[in-house]
Amino acid sequence: MGRYVIRRLLQMIPVFIGSTFLIFLMVYALGDPVAALFGDKAPDPATAARIRKDLYLDQPLWKQYLHYMGQIFQGDFGTAFNGQPVTELMASAFPVTLRLTLVAIVIEIVVGITFGVISGLRKGRAVDTSLLVLTLIVISVPTFVTGYLLQFVFGVKWGWVSPTVSSDAPLNELILPGIVLALVSLAYVTRLTRTSIAENVKADYVRTATAKGLPRRRVITRHLLRNSLIPVVTFIGTDIGALMGGAIVTERIFNIHGVGYQLYQGILRNNAPTVVGFVTILVIVFLLANLLVDLLYAVLDPRIRYA
Repeated sequence: MGRYVIRRLLQMIPVFIGSTFLIFLMVYALGDPVAALFGDKAPDPATAARIRKDLYLDQPLWKQYLHYMGQIFQGDFGTAFNGQPVTELMASAFPVTLRLTLVAIVIEIVVGITFGVISGLRKGRAVDTSLLVLTLIVISVPTFVTGYLLQFVFGVKWGWVSPTVSSDAPLNELILPGIVLALVSLAYVTRLTRTSIAENVKADYVRTATAKGLPRRRVITRHLLRNSLIPVVTFIGTDIGALMGGAIVTERIFNIHGVGYQLYQGILRNNAPTVVGFVTILVIVFLLANLLVDLLYAVLDPRIRYA
């Protein structure tokens, strides 16, 4: 196991370098950050040249990337165009989005797997058909439509929750945004679990466990569910990074100042240091989540061993 983890960590290095370079290339090569600082006004050439030199933008792109990576390894993600260090923006944004993602993941796991097991065990029945239709509707409706609808119904019309999230973003205020963020992923988890359960319920090991007289609950939880969760765990692991980076719409709807909000503001103002810094952290989160998923395979299926 230890050798496998070390090998995977080493494999992450070229992936990380390639991903960050592409991000850096797209952000810095496709726009002029200095021009964005002045808006519609034309900057003074001498002032623009000094700013480019201070930001290391007067160097070739590959030198800019090497300089940026050197700063990252020193814990310096640069300075946003408003003069605030990007690390300070991260310190305020990432805890909020992590809490939101945690709420969404818990809802996705608990509700999605529960619905998937119920649907898979009753394949072809009314419950199964109803859940399949419901998940198809959830997948088809855009997130911004679902978000504004739930915000209006539960926050404005019924007043059960606050329509917007306060600046400190406590967990109780993140439940509704977490539901909105998790809905599409929840539908996919339900369908994946349902398909896997329906396939494995007829497997020989399930029939053997049932023939031994094991209680139905134990057969489902200890045998059927563990083997059926492998594709679900794969999806959830890759979904962690997607939820954190894809929370832009949800955070805009509920006025949450998290990662999505900072990315939106950075893209809107062509604030390259903010965008590159935040996406770099999201790349690391995505790579670590995939490593964790691979390690969980051995927990779910004892037949899987890593050399």
